[in-house]
Amino acid sequence: MDRHISPVPLEKAYRLINHGPTVLVSARHDGTDNVMAAAWACALDFAPPKLTVVLDKSTKTRGLVEQSGAFVIQVPTAAQLQLTHELGTTTMFDAPDKLERFGATLFQVEGYDLPFVGGCSAWLACRLISEPHNQQAYDLFIGEVVAAWADNRVFKGGHWQFEHADPAWRSLHHVAGGHFYAIGEALHASNDGEG
Repeated sequence: MDRHISPVPLEKAYRLINHGPTVLVSARHDGTDNVMAAAWACALDFAPPKLTVVLDKSTKTRGLVEQSGAFVIQVPTAAQLQLTHELGTTTMFDAPDKLERFGATLFQVEGYDLPFVGGCSAWLACRLISEPHNQQAYDLFIGEVVAAWADNRVFKGGHWQFEHADPAWRSLHHVAGGHFYAIGEALHASNDGEG
C-alpha cells in the first residue's frame, strides 16, 4: 500500500464522505472487477459506521455488489475528473474493457478481497447490509463500513485538509451532464451564538 495511505478510525470514517462528494463504487465477484461513479452517497450512522449509496439496476457494479455482499466507496480527486466522468458514463455491459480503456488503476489491501481505485483520497470498505425492498424499490444500498483509509496529504487527524493541500486533491461534486465542482475554501461559523 502507498506510504501516504493511513488507516482512519471507524468512528471518524463518516467524515470521509460527509461533505457530499461524488464517489467511485467498486466491487468484485467471481473474478470480475468493476468501478462506477455515484453522486448519491451519504453517511448514515456512527456506530457501527454505515453509509448509503444509490446503484441503478442497469449497472454491472450493482450486480457485483449483490452477488459478493461487499463494495468499496472511494473519494476521487479533482485530478481524476475525466476518469470519474468516464467511469460514470460508460457501462461494463457495453465496454468490458472500460477499466483498462480509461486507465483505472486498481490495488489490493491485505485482508480484503475487493478492488480499490488508486489515486483517490479516501477508501471505505463496506459489507452490504441486505435490504431487498430498498434495493429493488429505490436502488438504495446500505453498507457497514468495516475499514477506512485516507491519503494523509489531504486527510489528517480525522479532518480534511483541503485548504492546505494541492488543489488537485480536492473532491469532486457532480451537478449534471458532466459538470462538476471541486470543493472550495473552508469557511468557519462562530460557536458563540444560540442554537
